Amino acid sequence: MHVTSLVSGGSRGLGLAIVERLLERGDEVATFSRSGSESLDRLGERHGHRLVAERLDASDADAVRGYVARVGERFGRIDHCVANAAIAHEGVLATMTDAEIDLMLAVNLRGSIVLVREAVRQMLVNRSTFASVTVISSVVAARGSPGLSVYAATKAGLEGFAKSLARELGSRGIRVNALAPGFLETELSASLSEEDRGRIVRRTPLGRLGQAADIVGAVEFLASPRAGFITGQVITIDGGSS
Repeated sequence: MHVTSLVSGGSRGLGLAIVERLLERGDEVATFSRSGSESLDRLGERHGHRLVAERLDASDADAVRGYVARVGERFGRIDHCVANAAIAHEGVLATMTDAEIDLMLAVNLRGSIVLVREAVRQMLVNRSTFASVTVISSVVAARGSPGLSVYAATKAGLEGFAKSLARELGSRGIRVNALAPGFLETELSASLSEEDRGRIVRRTPLGRLGQAADIVGAVEFLASPRAGFITGQVITIDGGSS
């Protein structure tokens, strides 16, 4: 039986690594992002019809709804949904603009909720035997970080969403979990100063920032029958710094 996974924000960083890993294990994968990337294009050339990638704005509910419907029509089912798309505007709250706040809420929280809703509707219709939802949170949701208060609020909201949805969907056989990575070597962390980067590394027992490769194994595990009795959890992957 073919397996279809839907991943938001799959053009770079962690999202791209997730898409690549799921393709390697044999999934049919659908992803979207605002801008695309050459790396994603190369994956498309390599995997052909098993990858469907489009450019759209995660904050546009109509666009997301239409895309998920097209994925369902193309592959006939959606088994796993990974809500990964996110943006971060760093800065103290007193200087943050309304537009920056609204965009983070629209993409990170509302956009993820809309995506999951549409995917779950497909799962309920097609009755996958091991359907799952994984939302990508962050350690800052629980621990906090100066300059990331709004970003942290969106991620904390996702964790509450995942825990409640797990209870809502458990009887229908759909598992819902959240992953909370620590600071990763991705574009989202590129703005860290050397001082902040050094501080994070020093408080991490494994002595480094995380890599996307450190997270994708957990995503793959949660989107597999091996995680069949795991739901409603927030799993932290931060090198032991929490």
